[in-house]
Amino acid sequence: MSTFRLALVRQKYRPDGGAERFVSRALEALDSSNIELNVITREWQGPVKDDWNIHICNPKKWGRISRERGFADAARALWESQRFDLVQSHERIAGCDLYRAGDGVHRRWLEQRARILPGWKKTLLFADRYHRYVMNAEREMYQHDNLRAVICNAQMIKQEIIEDFGLPADKIHVIYNAIDNQRFVPASEEMQAALRLQHGLPLQATCLIYVGSGFERKGLEAAIRAIAPTDRHLMVVGKDKDQRRYAALAASLGCDKRVHFFGMQNETLPFYQMADGLLLPTLYDPFPNVILEAMACGLPVITTTGCGGQEFIEQGENGYVCDALNIPALQDAVMALPLRAAGSREGQHARDRIMSCTATQLSSQLLALYQTLVK
Repeated sequence: MSTFRLALVRQKYRPDGGAERFVSRALEALDSSNIELNVITREWQGPVKDDWNIHICNPKKWGRISRERGFADAARALWESQRFDLVQSHERIAGCDLYRAGDGVHRRWLEQRARILPGWKKTLLFADRYHRYVMNAEREMYQHDNLRAVICNAQMIKQEIIEDFGLPADKIHVIYNAIDNQRFVPASEEMQAALRLQHGLPLQATCLIYVGSGFERKGLEAAIRAIAPTDRHLMVVGKDKDQRRYAALAASLGCDKRVHFFGMQNETLPFYQMADGLLLPTLYDPFPNVILEAMACGLPVITTTGCGGQEFIEQGENGYVCDALNIPALQDAVMALPLRAAGSREGQHARDRIMSCTATQLSSQLLALYQTLVK
């Protein structure tokens, strides 16, 4: 295949984001191929290689809607003037050739969020101008003649797109994120003990880990309520402006000594290696990378029916899937996990399940898709 010009569109590139990690892995994976890489972004915070072309597109903005609309218009104008061979957008922008639905379907997220809001707030949620703008932009993009393919990272999202927008199934490609299974590895008992000493965690306790910023969406309240009546510890890795409220909840439930807030961490690996399982009762999440990272570290996973990662979980074999708001079911799942992930059958099954999700697999699937689209 002769060299072709690929444009990736992502409004704001920050290295800790899941979509960004997909972009950077895709860029690295594609780096050796005969593709000219272009990135259209408002703000780039990641590493830049010499042969990547970064196009900064940063129009003035006065609010959330003007931020989204302004970037969409500027990005579209840029890619139309540049005449790239293929435009892969990670934002809901009508006119792209290929869309990666990394955020799922906006209306589905709002429906899940509405479950935890009082009645009057639910009405306001769906009437909100910003949410209406996003749902409209999404519909326009899916109905646009230019859209030739969609990438999603879970079967759940593929199904939602078919149901909500009537896209034919053969236009939607499920490509799982990659995980470096040689870097994310289970810890030995000695290593786990050393890490727990370093971070002040009891050596003998069963510790579950919760990883994610945006505590409401990712279900931290449910996670705290699930471990409260047990003797399990919970490590919270991530940040949220409402952290105090969650700390107060733990105190009110009498489990504040067992809930450990570690804040945002650039390096999450040691925290997985201290843990015995991942507890992620997220309301709605297409397929968080943290599930792959935890499973690679040999941790069984508890997640929800609103999480695309559920399709990697076999009930009782490598974890449990519950409704995000079913606290008794989450508590049962917490107690059903092995006391120690290290050496457990469930931990081994978790790691085995993700071994095919490699960078090589991701890049070969992407390249095959690009080749069919560029033809």
